[in-house]
Amino acid sequence: MNSARFKQDLVDAIPRLRAFARSISGDRDRADDLVQETLAKAIANKDKFTEGTNLTAWLITILRNQYYSVGRKLQREVADPDGEHAATLESKPQQPEHLELKDFLSALQVLPDDQREALILIGASGFSYEEAADILGVKVGTVKSRVSRARLRLEELMNGNEKFERSELAAAQSASLIQNALSV
Repeated sequence: MNSARFKQDLVDAIPRLRAFARSISGDRDRADDLVQETLAKAIANKDKFTEGTNLTAWLITILRNQYYSVGRKLQREVADPDGEHAATLESKPQQPEHLELKDFLSALQVLPDDQREALILIGASGFSYEEAADILGVKVGTVKSRVSRARLRLEELMNGNEKFERSELAAAQSASLIQNALSV
């Protein structure tokens, strides 16, 4: 693949990368950092890309791996040990008609990362199961299983069969994830 074409394809993939980065990180600035790092790694490893394969899937795989690498680092950091700052971010719902949606959005954050990620790729980003399997580096059946388990778990949570913490922060994170995935 010639260099100019590769660079143009990278530029064309940026909106999908940004949407996916926002959907998994829940933070606009962090998502932009992830996209920038992904593009830098893609350019540095251009020779590892197999021409004729799905460039977007390759880029999303790089982005996803970067996200989890950074996430592992952040887990070791303690920014708010007393929880004082986190407590200031929580506010009570002001309109009762939004409670069910907020419950759903909070429940979405309860899902394991792999299930939430598969559900967002299939349900919100519009990837096929095959594309999602390529992005996640798993078999199609694994993606289908994760999506199915995610849907069943959400149903259990929403029906009150399993307790979970409802929080404004979790709801806001999920709302951002879904909004970003829909803007792809």
